[in-house]
This record gives sequence, C-alpha cells and structure tokens, in this order.
Amino acid sequence: MISPLAYIHPDAKIGENVEIAPFVFIDKNVIIGDNNNIMANVNILSGSRIGNGNTIFPGAVIGAIPQDLKFRGEDTTAEIGDNNTIRENVTVNRGTAAKGATKVGSNNLLMESVHVAHDATIGSGCIIGNSTKMAGEIIIDDNAIISASILMHQFCRVGGFGIIQGGSRFSKDIPPYIIAGRDPIAYCGINIVGLRRRNFSNETIENIHNAYRIIYQSGLNTSDALKKVEEEIPTSPEIEYIVSFIRNSERGIIK
Repeated sequence: MISPLAYIHPDAKIGENVEIAPFVFIDKNVIIGDNNNIMANVNILSGSRIGNGNTIFPGAVIGAIPQDLKFRGEDTTAEIGDNNTIRENVTVNRGTAAKGATKVGSNNLLMESVHVAHDATIGSGCIIGNSTKMAGEIIIDDNAIISASILMHQFCRVGGFGIIQGGSRFSKDIPPYIIAGRDPIAYCGINIVGLRRRNFSNETIENIHNAYRIIYQSGLNTSDALKKVEEEIPTSPEIEYIVSFIRNSERGIIK
C-alpha cells in the first residue's frame, strides 16, 4: 500500500508489495525492490538503491549527499541490501569520488540514530548499536557487533564475529573474533560466547585463542607474531582471515 500522502518522484522505480507510509519522500534516481516497509517521514534521496524485504523506521534518511567538503556533486550511490532493519533517524550518506558508493549488506540491524558516512562498507549480519557514528570509508566485516555510542575514525576496519564495547572510540583496526573495550580501547580476549552461538567448533575456538595469545601476549612485534602463528597454529580459514586482516591493515591494530 502506498499512501496518497507520500511523495514519489515519477522517475523513481518501486518494486512490488512495498508499503509506503504518509509523508515519505522518495526522490528521483531511486530504485527500491520488493516487499519493503517504509514508515512515515522517511527520506530516500537521489542515488539510493534499496533491495528487498527491508524495514525502514520513521525519520531515517537514505542517500543524502556526503558530509565531505571535497564532494562536487558527482553521481554516487547509497546501496542497501536485503532484509535489513533500519531504525529511527538512521542516516546513510551517498558515496564520493573516492569509492562511488556507500554500501550496507543484508540482514543487518542498524539501531536508532546510527550514522553511516560516505563510502563506508558494512557487510551482512551485523548489529550496530544506538547512536554509533561511522566516519567515511570505514569497513565492517560480516557478523560484527558494534555496541551503542561508538565513534569510528575514518578508514578504520572492524573484523567479523567480534564485539566492541559501548561508548568506545578508536582510530585503528579491530581484528576479527575478538572483544574490544576499555578506555583507551584494547584487546579484551576473544568473543567465545559469540563464536559458540555461531557454531564454531571447540577446536577452532581454541586455535583462534592460541593465535591471539601469540599476537597480543608473546611480546613479539606484529610481523614476527604473525610468522609464529603461521608456523605453530593449524591452518584454517579462520587463522588465514586473522593473519590476512592484520598483515594488510593500513592503520595498524588496537593493542
């Protein structure tokens, strides 16, 4: 059902079985897939691309121009996947010339007042807590849990299957599978409860734990610690992910 009190630009493309509540604004150059529920007072602006089965709560703004003084009106997008829940007052800005798109994957929960800045990339299966603010070009891998009121510096990356304590702020990368917290932010162990809930085997969890013991507690520098992990910990996709993530980190990892 589309309310007669909503405004939809004639050039916007709307899929099937989309509910659009009163006072929704849908701009030109917008594509919305099937089975979406768009609640009152949502603004979906030019350059937005929304998949299927999403629920967007009142006050959300998708596709606003980036808060970047270098932006010169280039043709960029804000891309939302499928089956996301986007709560009240969430903002997802368009990309810039740097990457061309801001991307949110599928099956994510973005809680109230989350801000996703230009050219950010959020994977799938993530939970982003209330009032968390992400600067431009950050990356969040699949199945990460970002608690409330977190401040993420530009260009940072967060690994998958980890959890970050509420109220944290950071300017370095956070590797996968770990708990990050305290002030200043630091490694606080691996996310054992989360990994068990995701059906990681005890052997895999133990190998992840042993890898991080070497990385964080051996006294070795990062390069030597990664070599030791490769030599001593059985190879698996999880260990390869950890080593690749840290080795390719441009900002360095939290300590």
